[in-house]
Amino acid sequence: MSPKETITRLVELFNKNDAPGLAELYHDDAINDQVVNDPVVGKESIKEMYKEEFASADLFCIVENIFENGEWVTLEWSDPYGLRGCDIYQIIDGKIKMQRGYWDKQSFLKQQNLQITNE
Repeated sequence: MSPKETITRLVELFNKNDAPGLAELYHDDAINDQVVNDPVVGKESIKEMYKEEFASADLFCIVENIFENGEWVTLEWSDPYGLRGCDIYQIIDGKIKMQRGYWDKQSFLKQQNLQITNE
């Protein structure tokens, strides 16, 4: 799979709430760094993160744009509630080595009727 195809597959699995399938797209020592949270390190921890997120919120990714440049992919996205964000991925050997996501956590929590904390 090309880097762009890897991220297209990630979106498909995300929209099915498939945490185990998503985890298989990551290297064993991958880093998922959503800048509004602490980084999550390792495929197993990333799988658990997705499980927790899918259990606590209604999540769906609408692709706005996907840009590929070598081993780097940028995904601009929105959700059905109007939240928008951007993720940058480093893909090595067809798997995600690093992911960094930018989005507004307070807007997300309000939209999902979740408690806003001072993390």
